[in-house]
Amino acid sequence: MPPFLQLRRVSKRYGGIRALDGVDFALSGGETHGLIGENGSGKSTLIKIISGAERPEPGAELLVVDRPAPFPTPAGAARLGVQVIPQDLALFPNLTVAENIALPGDLGRPLLAPLPKRRSAEAAQNALDRVGHALPLSARVEDLPVAERQLVAICRAIAAEARLVIMDEPTAALTADEVRRLVAIIATLKARGVAVLFVSHRLAEVRDVADRITVLRDGRVTGRFAAGADVRALSEALAGRHYDYEPPPAPPQDGAPLLETRRLRRNGQFRDVNLSIRPGEIVGLVGRLGAGRTELALALFGLNRPDGGEILWNGETVRLRTIRQAVRLGIGYVPEDRLSLGLVLDQPVADNVVLAVLRRLRRRFGLIDDRDRREKVARWLSRLSVRASADQPARALSGGNQQRVVLARWMAAAPRLVILDNPTVGVDIAARDGLYRIVRDLAAEGVAILLISDEVAEALGQCHRVGVMAEGRLTRWFAAGRASEAEIQAAVHG
Repeated sequence: MPPFLQLRRVSKRYGGIRALDGVDFALSGGETHGLIGENGSGKSTLIKIISGAERPEPGAELLVVDRPAPFPTPAGAARLGVQVIPQDLALFPNLTVAENIALPGDLGRPLLAPLPKRRSAEAAQNALDRVGHALPLSARVEDLPVAERQLVAICRAIAAEARLVIMDEPTAALTADEVRRLVAIIATLKARGVAVLFVSHRLAEVRDVADRITVLRDGRVTGRFAAGADVRALSEALAGRHYDYEPPPAPPQDGAPLLETRRLRRNGQFRDVNLSIRPGEIVGLVGRLGAGRTELALALFGLNRPDGGEILWNGETVRLRTIRQAVRLGIGYVPEDRLSLGLVLDQPVADNVVLAVLRRLRRRFGLIDDRDRREKVARWLSRLSVRASADQPARALSGGNQQRVVLARWMAAAPRLVILDNPTVGVDIAARDGLYRIVRDLAAEGVAILLISDEVAEALGQCHRVGVMAEGRLTRWFAAGRASEAEIQAAVHG
């Protein structure tokens, strides 16, 4: 059966910047196609061309079910069955679930005519039935949690008779349980013959969800992979070259744990987690999409309140209910999504670095000691080799430098434990090496490190011990030098 859409020789230039350069791309009905690439790789431009928001340069060709077709306008793309679910979902918060879902079918009504409530309800219920979920049709979208809003956006696409649904970073704000529900909905769409373009920066997530994966770098296709592709191979296609991970230095041989958890649980996210980290130890966590690793990290940083179990700090039980409590203990957290959670993008690098130590910089009358501030910023930017001016906005930095700025913030706070959630996502190979050296230097100084990674090879190469999480539980532990990558991969996927 021919692909639903084929794009050939697609190029697009914005001024002197070439966003796409001769890209060939195809999407088939009933498949999930993963699209990955760093910021500026051309993903957004390709989506805009497929959905009619942009037109490619002359020489490009579009085929719809093997027949040549003109590149569409947005309205033309909608008639073809192309529906985009952006990261912000593009819903109307003041309208009901039914009104949002049925909106595509109501666009032809007179401008001032009221929305036909009965027809809207029937269309919405039909779409919900098709994905096997229920929502209160009369509820306003602004009152729904993120996962249910996303379900509304998916049902709106279904109500519009979508043949291709483009999901842009669909799991960014979802819990592990919500991610699993989304994967089930995607499977339902596939079973109905709908093509799904799944765009994400999380490599393991794409590997677990997609039937095929296309990698973009600098506007060109640098790799095409089948389902279950090795995350390391995907990373190399993203970054442009191979990197050999070196084993970490010997772990500390004695000493009591700095952090322990005993049967820690949070309903629907993780359960019965027993974890310990000693000063100077680098402990890794790996697992599949929705395994609960990030949710556990958020609980250890005071963002997710556990429902049971214990957290011990230096042998004493503590209750981490706020970020402030975690920071006071000496816990730092570098999130996977540094752009929305780790940085204040429009603020200067200097302000981002001192964000966690503002209280220490205050002097009489609450005024900031500017000299102390400048010295701290200069010291940590220099130590972490951040290639940027202290006055530059964080938005202007490369991925590697942005990650170093987040690290500099916590280093300035003199942490005792640093939690790193996929710190090398979107960071090129050369910058990765620098980040690994920083992590090892911290461990050598006695800082405990919890490293969450989607790449088994990365965790095995950087950590003293590696734990595997599956369905919210820590199922196995492996010691560096005593386990192979294949053994850990088997535990992850078993």
